[in-house]
Amino acid sequence: MEILKTEFDGLLILRPRVFGDARGYFFEKFSLREFQAVAGPVVFVQENQSRSVYGVVRGLHFQKEPYAQAKLVSCVRGRVLDVVLDLRRDSATFGKHFSIELSSENHLQMYVPKGFAHGFSVLSPEAVFQYKCDEYYHPEAEDGVQALDPALGIDWKIPAGDMIMSDKDAARHNLLK
Repeated sequence: MEILKTEFDGLLILRPRVFGDARGYFFEKFSLREFQAVAGPVVFVQENQSRSVYGVVRGLHFQKEPYAQAKLVSCVRGRVLDVVLDLRRDSATFGKHFSIELSSENHLQMYVPKGFAHGFSVLSPEAVFQYKCDEYYHPEAEDGVQALDPALGIDWKIPAGDMIMSDKDAARHNLLK
């Protein structure tokens, strides 16, 4: 597995070595040894999966301290535009976002360290998305940032008329103001 660093401190892209032939393919999706050699001592305690249809925009979500979560995310069916927003006030990339297409074709994963809001938009007819988390979900710590706030400058790659958001996500505010 190749682990690529980004300009955002701690934000990593994992690219597996895929071995394919006429039968299909095989790849090692995760190696704790290789991952921790780059990311440090992270232990995942919960794994979540969601299914969404084209146009869905989920996010931007995070959990407040002391229950902040680091996540390892992947798209196992379809294609998504995965987006993170740096909320770490002491970071050189505070208030900036990073996006990457994750798909069942490219097999990429993204490691999102604590201190980021996370979301994605579904670019294919359907997408199945998985999240490994290093902290359990705590409803009282749930929060988010308004994903469509023009001040963030995020292009979700979905026409405005095709976007589908939950009422909760649509009502979110921008924490950066």
